[in-house]
Amino acid sequence: MMSQNLPAAASPVVTVNGLTKRFPGIVANDHIDLTLWAGEVHVLLGENGAGKSTLVAMLAGLQRPDEGEIAVNGRGEVLYSPRRALALGIGTVFQHAMMVPGLSVVDNIALGDPWWRRPARRFYAERVGQIARDIGVRVNPFALAGSLSLGEQQQAEIVRSLLRGSRVLILDEATAMLTPNNADELGQLMRRLVAQGMAVVFITHKLNEALAWGDRISVLRRGRKVGEINPQRLKTLTTEQATREVMQLMFNLSADDGDTTPVGSPTSTGNGAILDGSSANEMPTAASRLAAIGNDDTAYDARAGKNADTKDTFDVHVAAGPVLAVQALAVNDALVPLRDINLEVSAGEIVGIAGIDGNGQKQLAEALAGQRPLAGGRILLAGEAIEQLSIGQRRKLGLRYVTDDRLGEGTVGGFPVSINLLLKQIGEAPFWRRGIEQPEDIARHARERIAEYDIRTPEVDTPIGKLSGGNIQKALLARELGGPARMVIFAKPTHGLDVRNMTAVRERIRRSARAGMAVILISTDMDELLGLADRIGVMSGGRIVGMVAKGPRARSQIGELMSGITL
Repeated sequence: MMSQNLPAAASPVVTVNGLTKRFPGIVANDHIDLTLWAGEVHVLLGENGAGKSTLVAMLAGLQRPDEGEIAVNGRGEVLYSPRRALALGIGTVFQHAMMVPGLSVVDNIALGDPWWRRPARRFYAERVGQIARDIGVRVNPFALAGSLSLGEQQQAEIVRSLLRGSRVLILDEATAMLTPNNADELGQLMRRLVAQGMAVVFITHKLNEALAWGDRISVLRRGRKVGEINPQRLKTLTTEQATREVMQLMFNLSADDGDTTPVGSPTSTGNGAILDGSSANEMPTAASRLAAIGNDDTAYDARAGKNADTKDTFDVHVAAGPVLAVQALAVNDALVPLRDINLEVSAGEIVGIAGIDGNGQKQLAEALAGQRPLAGGRILLAGEAIEQLSIGQRRKLGLRYVTDDRLGEGTVGGFPVSINLLLKQIGEAPFWRRGIEQPEDIARHARERIAEYDIRTPEVDTPIGKLSGGNIQKALLARELGGPARMVIFAKPTHGLDVRNMTAVRERIRRSARAGMAVILISTDMDELLGLADRIGVMSGGRIVGMVAKGPRARSQIGELMSGITL
């Protein structure tokens, strides 16, 4: 499976024992054990919310654990700051460049030096050149950080980390913003670093990168480490076998779910196989009963800690003809271009979109909402072409988008709740008349929405950025589901929420469908998709590679499509 020769792992550099971190309403890391060995690329896999970022933050000295111990070279240590982590030889390169754009590489390196001393630019320039040559990269020490490409910035940050004496290098989603060529260069650089005796921790969503460059793979799910594939075992597995084993860990598949026996047959060739997730001759195993929660709303809500109505209360009449029809949609994007997307969603239907993060889900949502121009194809809303319409025009026709970026994109943190609830209607009557704000009407509207959606806020004028994530999400729902909505796109709507708010948001999604809206649900939570969606499309590499119907084997079929296995 892997062509590289694995270096001998001499000794553990960092040992994590029982590491636990809690935030209000959620356990981000739950008694995680992890060992980082010299001479290994240790890959951390897991969907959003699995706990990877929190674990990295504790190793980098940005967060303090509530329980557990981090030992460096066999000695228990308290990583109370990033400076302390660096002093102990743990360097971190984050997804987004952390250098000051207006400073040169050497001046960025000198930022950690004592303030009273002149920056040792010549010394740093020599060291940068030496380290860059040793690890096989080129870094201009006097170039402005902002003038470098993303790949060059990451190489400069790696050199900076090595200059500080790091023996452990953590690369947090380091390829997420890179082109394929730059990502491959980074992979080759990781192999050179471990060949020199370093320990590299590589966090990624991309399974192909994990299998190409990793020596050891650990999988996190819902804050826990659920499994590890060690180098000895990884060398014995084919790519397909390793893929299947990782997918079983990531998505809680059993051996039964991993069965490769073909089930059903394709009924459409639009974007890939449309799979029938059921079989009349299949006996219901424990695994298939778990997967069948997609057919049982009561079971799903019970797992979420809520007594639900029976399934009959969720039945809706699906009108003839799709509310949304996407035909051969294409979007040019430097990271994940979309090609040949075909999709239909009917009234009262919830169509899920699954896939490992970074396969075009965000680009698809933004293209449908009007935030990205199309390179080709058509988007029809109730039969009317909307691909040339603005965001506001699509909204007026009933297309709504609940973004996954609640604070960065969905709201303005410093604005009051009342204004955020009208953020997409600024200047419109009856809340503005002849350009003049109507405070009483705005406040009344806010109080109605706050009561209807149970938004916990001290006042209607409280800045929305001061609310919890769950209450910000409820405010987004209140804004987007109000008025004459026909079609709603939910992007990871429960990510980062506690169980109570998660349950409330999922119920809102159900209600939207029961009210006759067409719904697209983009999620990285397999249980959420199986519990809510009528059909689930799987995205990989900017395409919808298959559409899976509800059924006992839906979970395994989705996992196989996500991993690139042809069914």
